[in-house]
Amino acid sequence: MATKYQNLSDYDVNQMPDKNKVSGQHYAIAVADWNSNVTYALLQGAIDSLVENGVPESQIKIVHVPGTFELTYAAKQFVEKGTEYAAVIVLGCVIQGDTPHFDFVCQGVTYGISDLNARRDRCPVIFGVLTTNTLQQALDRAGGKLGNKGVEAAITAIKMANIVW
Repeated sequence: MATKYQNLSDYDVNQMPDKNKVSGQHYAIAVADWNSNVTYALLQGAIDSLVENGVPESQIKIVHVPGTFELTYAAKQFVEKGTEYAAVIVLGCVIQGDTPHFDFVCQGVTYGISDLNARRDRCPVIFGVLTTNTLQQALDRAGGKLGNKGVEAAITAIKMANIVW
């Protein structure tokens, strides 16, 4: 979570899983095309972070969906492929407007991704969705002064895929 105390892109490289192990894993990313000036920056941050931590770019599958609400469907398709992916990342951006649409979209995608994560024998699905009051807040979290939520989502995906139980 981005706050004035923590940048989304900050992580300790020494606490990351071994690159040799990560290099054999496949990751999936579903990205919303709505608010693409924000979501594509999140996508680039996620790709760069996965590659920097050992994932070959050829082992990253990306699918574009129209909006943030559709991320749950895309994630479901990825996780139903069984053990093909070590983790799935969803990236989207919902900016508060003048109607309750914001609340419905945010609630729907949050519940949908939570439901996927609660199922047994599935890879983790990482929630990389910005829910902001303004476009500027979104830009600040998509490579701006507060870092990039896409980086945070990729680092979380790698850590969750390699967690030792």
